[in-house]
Amino acid sequence: MTFCTALVPLYSIIVSIFLIYVWQKNVVVEVVEVKVGVVAVEVVVVRVVVVVVAVVVEVVVVVVVEVGLVVVVVVVVVVVVVVVVVVIVVVVVIVVVLVVVVVVVVAVVVVVVVVVVGILVVVVVVVVVVVVVVIVVVVVVVVVLVVVVVVLVAVVVVVVVEEVVVVVVVVVVVVVVVVVVVVVVVVVVVVVVVVVVVVVVVVVVVVVAVVVVVVLSECLERILASLAIFIRKRVTYQINICGIQISYLHR
Repeated sequence: MTFCTALVPLYSIIVSIFLIYVWQKNVVVEVVEVKVGVVAVEVVVVRVVVVVVAVVVEVVVVVVVEVGLVVVVVVVVVVVVVVVVVVIVVVVVIVVVLVVVVVVVVAVVVVVVVVVVGILVVVVVVVVVVVVVVIVVVVVVVVVLVVVVVVLVAVVVVVVVEEVVVVVVVVVVVVVVVVVVVVVVVVVVVVVVVVVVVVVVVVVVVVVAVVVVVVLSECLERILASLAIFIRKRVTYQINICGIQISYLHR
């Protein structure tokens, strides 16, 4: 039996006491006025009307109280359900917005990383091309210098020594020296290019990893902070109507 249902017997007791009081008054009046005759009949009629009206009022009040409380409970339940649905919808919208923000941030990070990597790749290609051009220029210059030296040595040998064999030997030695020098220069330049490329690639990977970690950490921290603020700002409401306790969260 709820509190609302318990009100009805209490009201019935009050109405019954009132009816007994009215009945006694009417009986007294009736006994006093029996001698009049017509007035006694009128008193009886009044007494019956009072009783009927009291019973009708009791029934109407009981019906109104019961129906009214049911309506109030239904309205409160509907309001609570609507509030809970609104809170759920708000939470879902916030989660969706956060997911969209994360996706956008990740997309921006990816685009930035791609652009940075593209720029670094272009820089690496330019560096490699420049190094190759320098290698070619150095090799050409060395070859030209060797040829000039060989020609000069040959001329000097022919003029001074006047022996062809000596000239041939000198030319062979000079050519061997030139080839060795060119090979050494090429190897050194290739090693330098490889080292530069490796260093640039490592730097690119480290920079990209740091950027991704920093951006994602910042984004995740902001999301968690937003959720924490949202949770802290929610207030718990409790409604107790007719023994029914309803709790819901509201921001």
